[in-house]
Amino acid sequence: MSTSSPVAHGYPHLATVRSAITALHRRLSLDGLQRYATSVLPADVAFADHDDLHLGAQRVARALVQHLRLPDARMIVGFREMRHAASVELAAGPEYFIELNDRFRTHRRDIGAALAHEITHVLLHRLDLAFPGTRDNEILTGTATTYLGAGWLLLDAFREDQLSSQKLGYLTPEEFGYVLAKRAQLFDEDPSPWFTSPQAYPAYTAGAAQARRDGQHPPLSTAGWAGRRRYAKDRRHAREHGGAAGGPGAAYSFESGPEGLRVCFACPTCCQRVRVPVRGRVRARCGLCRTVLECDT
Repeated sequence: MSTSSPVAHGYPHLATVRSAITALHRRLSLDGLQRYATSVLPADVAFADHDDLHLGAQRVARALVQHLRLPDARMIVGFREMRHAASVELAAGPEYFIELNDRFRTHRRDIGAALAHEITHVLLHRLDLAFPGTRDNEILTGTATTYLGAGWLLLDAFREDQLSSQKLGYLTPEEFGYVLAKRAQLFDEDPSPWFTSPQAYPAYTAGAAQARRDGQHPPLSTAGWAGRRRYAKDRRHAREHGGAAGGPGAAYSFESGPEGLRVCFACPTCCQRVRVPVRGRVRARCGLCRTVLECDT
């Protein structure tokens, strides 16, 4: 939890975020993800200043448990002085102990965001889904919280002015916006009306622009003229040299095999690598998320 130092911006963790989205699709499947097609609603996690601190925290925790489909998990929420925003004791359950930073006693509007992240830790623990290393595992948790419909709270907890700043989680604001946009594309959902932080919407629109670019690179038919021209040059080089990587920063690579040249690129929905033959216009279906991809290879 950043409260005074400058908040990092941009997309330094984007590769790990994309790996996390792929991991969620693999672990839950598209049908399983459909259970999270509706985000947690603001009314379900609202926390007024006049609400009882502990009863209100328990109420919000129950709402998030229900949203994340943990019906037999009981969250016991407490507050204490600590360095981080929150922590959760990951045991066999069914009771889980969550401790929130004492700061949330007076910043109650962000209790839902902190609880969403910690309860997602519980969900991932039960799914036996984890990344190696604290950093990557926290990025996985922030991505999962957002992709499963509770992470708009984390982006809404981002606030920044000339004197102070606050951000919860390892993802940058723009990366939260990116994952929210990926979710919005999958479920046709617009989270922007729920933002109360003045800085949340610009971060979301920046992330959404990055997410749109995922669907506008070759060999996808929606690629622009400049990308198509660069792709043609890389394809010619691959044919002449028996398969080669794409150009610098390219979102694709070429592979040469017994059946001829193939191009490999990331599915714009689930970020899994897709391979299709290089033979002109091709319609492919992602084997993981079942997205139909119109390609001009």
